[in-house]
Amino acid sequence: MRSLLSKSALVLLTASALGAAGLAFAHGDVVPQAVNTDGLPQVKGPLEENPYRANKDKKVVAKAVEIGSSAYNQNCARCHGLGAVSGGIAPDLRMLPAGVDGDEIFSQRIRHGSVRNGVTYMPPFEGTFSESAIWAIRSYLDSVHVDE
Repeated sequence: MRSLLSKSALVLLTASALGAAGLAFAHGDVVPQAVNTDGLPQVKGPLEENPYRANKDKKVVAKAVEIGSSAYNQNCARCHGLGAVSGGIAPDLRMLPAGVDGDEIFSQRIRHGSVRNGVTYMPPFEGTFSESAIWAIRSYLDSVHVDE
């Protein structure tokens, strides 16, 4: 009986390890998708604050959220989860600090990515996304923000 339990535990442990390894490499070699920012005022940068958040024209803000949602789903959701709700692979971006406080964190991470101990956890997107695309994604994240 004890031998059977040991074998079952070994099989379960092996299956869990293989499953976790599969999740870690699940996104594979992903090419960032272009972000069409037509309909948004184009901005030059790098900026430190979201230029769309304070725009008095609600249509501009809504367009930034719409474009940001599409860009997020095409480029970020595979790791950060649909609706910015993390499945555990990467941080839950709904929890980014709201407003200007979160802009600095967001700007640094999207531009420079994240590398720890020589392992790339998030690629840099500076030079891939336009300044307008970067802040449209931030506008979308502002729209789904939740307090912890």
